[in-house]
Parts: sequence; C-alpha cells; structure tokens
Amino acid sequence: MQIKGKNVFVTGSSRGIGLAIAHKFASLGANVVLNGRSQVSDEILATFADYGVKVETVSGDISVQKEAQEMVAKAIDLLGSIDILINNAGITKDGLAMRMSEEEFEAVLKINLTGTFNMTQAVLKPMTKAREGAIINMSSVVGLTGNAGQANYAASKAGMIGFTKSIAREVAARNVRVNAIAPGFIESDMTAVLSDKIKEMMLGQIPMRRFGQVEEVADVAVFLASQEYLTGQVIAIDGGMTMQ
Repeated sequence: MQIKGKNVFVTGSSRGIGLAIAHKFASLGANVVLNGRSQVSDEILATFADYGVKVETVSGDISVQKEAQEMVAKAIDLLGSIDILINNAGITKDGLAMRMSEEEFEAVLKINLTGTFNMTQAVLKPMTKAREGAIINMSSVVGLTGNAGQANYAASKAGMIGFTKSIAREVAARNVRVNAIAPGFIESDMTAVLSDKIKEMMLGQIPMRRFGQVEEVADVAVFLASQEYLTGQVIAIDGGMTMQ
C-alpha cells in the first residue's frame, strides 16, 4: 500500500507511541485522525502543521461500541475513508492477581481488548467493501511472555494477538491485512520516572542493552501498513527479549 494520500486513524494518539505513529504517517504524506478520550489539544495539533496533510481529531471512548462506531463514521465523513487503523489505545492497572479486583481486571480488558474489537468491527465493512485496508493492533511482549503483576494487561495483549490472527483469516480474501506489533521496553514518560536500579534490571533482560524508541515502533507500523503480502503476523520490537 502506498502511504501518501491514505487516511490513518490512530487510537490513543495524544502522546507516546500513538503520537509518534501519527507523526510518522503524516511525514510520509498520509492524512491522520488523532484520537483520545478527551479532545486532543491545540498544542499537539500545531506539531503537525508543517506536513501539509489533513489532521482531524475525533474524541471518544473506544470501549463503548456505540462511541467507536460514531468515531469511525465521523472520521470517514471528514476524510472519505479510513485506509489504515492503528489500535494503539491502552491502559494498565498493575497488581498481583491475588489482590487484583474484578473491576481492575475488567477495566483493562475493556479498553485494550474490547476497544480493539469495537474499532476493528467498525472499519471492517468499509474496508472489505473497498477491498483494501490495513489494521495494526498494538500488543506487547507481555502478551507473549506474561509478566508478574500484570495478569490483566498480559491477558488483554495476548487476546489481541489471537484476535489479530482470527480477523486476518476472515478478511484476507478481501485484501484487508491485519497484523500486530509487540513492543518491549520503549523509552517513554513511564520509563523516565523509574529508578536506576529498576532500569538496570530491565536492561538486563534486553540483549541489545537499550530501551527502544517510540519512533522505532512507528517505523514498524509503517512497514506493516505498506506490505501487500503480509498478514496475521506479530512483530516483536523488543531488542531481542523474546527471540527464539
């Protein structure tokens, strides 16, 4: 798929990996829909001014099916189509399973997994009708390996992988490709506040001995969106953490 001129919807794109992905696609000539639960700020919008592409904002809660459908409909009304969907929005509510409340478990699944389903379902009809589209789901290495204190998050991200492969099989004949990215430790606001001891422990698990950058994850998203014969795959960008 040629990226220039395509329309890209990135959920959870007001900061971090989602914002980096939006910037990368815009820099390549794609029109972008920025999304968050609340309205994306004018300051963030201003950072896209030099790309010469359309940048729209659509706010809402992806975990509510009706809102997801309305956001997709609004984006299509604004741009004419959604050619690429990046399901990036996600939350964490960490804690040991023996102390985790049902609400904490369900809240993470509701956003991370059900939200991905809601947004994907909303774009599938127009994409399959157009016989072209790319959906990229942001999973995690935790969905591949599990992690103590993140049973809810790991379950949601592992669920996204199974979901990715199932939808890929359903729509491959219609030339809609569905893939997943599984980032490892990516440098972000979250890692910036960690102690040196914790950082050293994390780095010890990474063969490349460094954290990833949000821009590197964005590059993988562009790669997956542009490849015409690649679907149902999970690419771990993790410095070698999960190599086999």
